[in-house]
Amino acid sequence: MQHLPSETWRWDAADIARAIRLGSLSAREATEAALARLAAVNPAINAVVDPLPEQALAAAGAADAARARGESLGALHGVPITVKVNADMAGRATTNGVVAFRDAIAPADSAVVGNLRKAGAVVIGRTNTPAFSWRWFTDNDLHGRTLNPWSAGHTPGGSSGGAAAAVAAGIGAIAHGNDIGGSVRYPAYACGVAGLRPSLGRVPAFNPGAKTERPLSAQLLSTQGPLARRVGDLRLALAAMAAPDWRDPWQAPVPLEGPAWPGPIRVALCADPMGSGVHPAVAAAVAAAGAALARAGYAVEDAAPPGFAAVAGDWNAFIHAEAAVFMKEGFETLADARARAIFGAMAETPVPTLPEWMRLLAAKATHQRAWAGWMQAIPLLVIPVSAEPPFEQGLDESDFARVFKAQGPLFPTVHLGLPSVAVPTGLIDGLPMGVQVVAPRWREDLALAAAEAIEAACPMPTPVEPR
Repeated sequence: MQHLPSETWRWDAADIARAIRLGSLSAREATEAALARLAAVNPAINAVVDPLPEQALAAAGAADAARARGESLGALHGVPITVKVNADMAGRATTNGVVAFRDAIAPADSAVVGNLRKAGAVVIGRTNTPAFSWRWFTDNDLHGRTLNPWSAGHTPGGSSGGAAAAVAAGIGAIAHGNDIGGSVRYPAYACGVAGLRPSLGRVPAFNPGAKTERPLSAQLLSTQGPLARRVGDLRLALAAMAAPDWRDPWQAPVPLEGPAWPGPIRVALCADPMGSGVHPAVAAAVAAAGAALARAGYAVEDAAPPGFAAVAGDWNAFIHAEAAVFMKEGFETLADARARAIFGAMAETPVPTLPEWMRLLAAKATHQRAWAGWMQAIPLLVIPVSAEPPFEQGLDESDFARVFKAQGPLFPTVHLGLPSVAVPTGLIDGLPMGVQVVAPRWREDLALAAAEAIEAACPMPTPVEPR
């Protein structure tokens, strides 16, 4: 590393952590550089809506003092990161993009934020999300609209749009996000960064400030996950996020590295898994990823997993049935007008009867078993993130049906609890393009390794200077 400390906002998290451990960089220097970058570019994109310069510098000072005392250092010791505003952070408002929650001060850290801070990460700010974190666009009446650093006229994705825009622009080396319908992977795709949706149960989730328990759909479908400019940093962040927390009954202490898979590892390419058509650039991205994996020694073939569209349909029925019960009143009384309209469009999904809902949940195991059996032979699946390139800003307000149809590739991995990595494959007409790599449950290591092979063949020019 030959950069000056003031340029460390360009570095990967792994390089920052290594330099701090070796003493060639201080946590304060890394934090000052990240805060300077935030001040320089955030006004143009509005990714970080709760900057924390004083807290960050105090945490960096404590990190340097701990190193000076010879204490054991965590994997992210001194690394500047951001946290999404829907995760509790002690003493800060968990706004979730809602005006009425501007003073909802968290009494303690959420499970994932606590794990990141225990690993030594320095939180420099909190990132934007749509109201109730319920859109693939990031805009709300409390914090305003987040812009994509690649193009102000296109969405940065949602709901972790602030997180993706921040890391793409060099504001922090790692961003925290969460994903119940693509909210990590789609923003990563739109902003040209890497994003990991871990297996269900890998990373603990719990907000101490929550007034009620999450609905079953959120417990079974939502995961916390990292975004970063490089796949290697996702691995580092996952190790920090996945520390045990007894407050999440779904978390399981499964090793991050599984047994070696007999090679060559087979990879299925499926450019149109929903069978409803994809943009030519999307199909080309899947083909480019497959070519990169073949050159890296994987056995690549065209194949489709069982019942992809049926699983996507079950996700839709499950999540929107419970949203009609648990979220409708909140949207109608507290959300901004745009969010209410989008929720209304989503709510047009027919609500199943109780027997239908029970059969839907029972069928979840059938789908999981079918995919698990299929993945015994072909453990990796490469598919689109979305059927279209990143959308123009606000498209869901004018054509929600088109947006929802395009997002079909995001849903089955959510319903099945499988890990998936979004990784860029390059630029098309100045906008990022990418794919997602899906692996069996608990095999994030397989998905990350394949994503790194794609990344090596398709390097992205990040950090991005906002345009």
